[in-house]
Amino acid sequence: MKLDPRPLETHVDWLHDDVRDESRWTVELTPQDHKELDRALSVARARSDNLLDVGLEHFPLDSLAGKLAGIERELMEGRGFVRIRALDAKRYSDDDLTMLYWGIGIHLGDPWPQNHYGHVMGDVTDQGKRLDDPTLRGNEIGQIGLDYHTDGADIIGLMCLRSAKSGGLSCVANVVAIYNELVKTRPDLVAALYEPLPYDARQEHAKGEKPYYLFPIFTEHQDRLFVRFIPQYVLASQKYPEAPRLSDAAREALMLVSEMARDPRYNVYMDLQPGEMQFINNYHVLHGRQAYEDDAASGRKRHLKRLWLATRSLKDRPERFQRRAHSHWHDNISVSRLKPVDRVSPAP
Repeated sequence: MKLDPRPLETHVDWLHDDVRDESRWTVELTPQDHKELDRALSVARARSDNLLDVGLEHFPLDSLAGKLAGIERELMEGRGFVRIRALDAKRYSDDDLTMLYWGIGIHLGDPWPQNHYGHVMGDVTDQGKRLDDPTLRGNEIGQIGLDYHTDGADIIGLMCLRSAKSGGLSCVANVVAIYNELVKTRPDLVAALYEPLPYDARQEHAKGEKPYYLFPIFTEHQDRLFVRFIPQYVLASQKYPEAPRLSDAAREALMLVSEMARDPRYNVYMDLQPGEMQFINNYHVLHGRQAYEDDAASGRKRHLKRLWLATRSLKDRPERFQRRAHSHWHDNISVSRLKPVDRVSPAP
C-alpha cells in the first residue's frame, strides 16, 4: 500500500522570523520563584543528597509549579522549546544547581535513563573519547559541533554549569515545519522516512540482541507527528553486513532534512549561560550545537547537565515510543557523577 503523507500539526509551523525575539521563548525566574526554589532545595536536602531519593513530594513548589505546568503545555502543544533563566550559579554549588535542576525537571516529567548505565542525570562535556570510538555518543565528545538530531525521550533538558571559552551555542530547528514543507514538495522522500530504518545501537544493546535496531524517522499517531532523527546512527548501521541496506531515497531524505535544519529559516540559536536551562519537545524540535573551544586550565570547560523526561501530559504514544524501549537501561538506574573542572577563583 502506497503511503500518502499529509500535513500534521501545522499550528506549530514556526520559522526563524517567528521566534527571532528571544523574549518569546525565555522564561525569567522572578524573586518569588527563587524563594520557592530555595525552600524546595532545603526540603530536598533534608530528604537526601541523592537525586534518586528526591521525588515531587520532596521538592514542593507553589506558584512556580503552575508556571512549569504552562511550560510543559508550551513544549508539548505549542512552540516546542523554552529557555528558563536562570538559577544563581554564583550562589549555589554544582551539586545544589543539579538538585535544583532535578527538581524543576521532575515537575515537567518523569526521568528516563539515557544510556545502558541507567543515568537519569547525565553530563554533556568533553569526556576524552576518540571520534573513531564505536561507542561514542554526542554528550561524551567535546569541541566539535553536533549536527541536528533527536534524543530518546519526550522532553530533553539541558542546564549549563559552565560555558566554553568560545563557541558552543545551542541550536534548535523546527522539524514539524520541515516535515510539512517536504509533504508539499517531496512526498516521496517523506514516505521513505516512514519506513523503519536501521540505527546503530552504539554497543548499548542487550545481550543477545542485534547491534542495530529498526525505527522510522517519521511516525503519525492520533494526528500527531513523532520523530526519531539521528542520521549519524542510521548511516553507522551500514557497517553491520546483516543490517538492512539504505535505499537511495532514504539517503537523499536524510541529507535533505539535515540541510533544511541547517537553513536559517528553520532554526534559532541560544547562548546558554551558567544556571540557564533549555527544554525541548524531542518529537517536534531537532537540536545540535556549534563547535567550541575549552580552556580547562582557567575553568572554562563547557559542562551541561542533561535530563530525559517522559511528559505526564502525553497520554497516548505510538508503540515504538513506549517507555519499555531499551528496557535493559532501567536495570541499574543511576546518576552520572563526572567531576567538573574546579571553579575559577575570583581575582583578588
